[in-house]
Amino acid sequence: LHSADQIIKVIIAVNACIFIFSLVLSPQLPSLSMNPFMFLSPDNRSLLLLGATGTIPIDRLHRWWSLVSASYLHGGILHIVFNMIALRQIGPLVVQEYGGARMFTIYTLGGVFGYLVSYYAGITFTIGASAAVCALIGSALYYGRSRGGYYGQEIYRQVGGWLVAIFVFGLLMFGINSWGHGGGIAGGVILGFLLGYQEK
Repeated sequence: LHSADQIIKVIIAVNACIFIFSLVLSPQLPSLSMNPFMFLSPDNRSLLLLGATGTIPIDRLHRWWSLVSASYLHGGILHIVFNMIALRQIGPLVVQEYGGARMFTIYTLGGVFGYLVSYYAGITFTIGASAAVCALIGSALYYGRSRGGYYGQEIYRQVGGWLVAIFVFGLLMFGINSWGHGGGIAGGVILGFLLGYQEK
């Protein structure tokens, strides 16, 4: 549990530091709009500089490395808070069943896979840890289905509920990168299968 907390805390700390840095880099003061989804939003130029991904950064600027960096950028205070809460909920389960190193691999490569899917779907400009978090959900989904038994079925059922919530959220909210979410989930399932979990 201690190592699970450590790796998750490090990921959250890195996301928080980069979010603050993106606000500092914004040429104008960050938005203080009363719209909660726009509150403390860095501008697109600072996000592009720090590694936002999509067809514009990749096709025009050849920034393939942005497939990794985009998972550590966020467009507002609620954006990062929601993603980090989701990470805090799903992360310990994935660390417990896959180990810390494989959890980080799933988080990183699953995020890349999600953003690669959204790139080929034509998404022009995108950021956020949600593709990587969805990869963790995908790996937990694979674990529950593969392991079976009462414990596996309970995990599969719980994670399946999260998938439904993500799908509904993507339908209701404007600007959600559902391609990235779906790609992240698929990447997590594939990585869960390839890396294997540590059954006790």
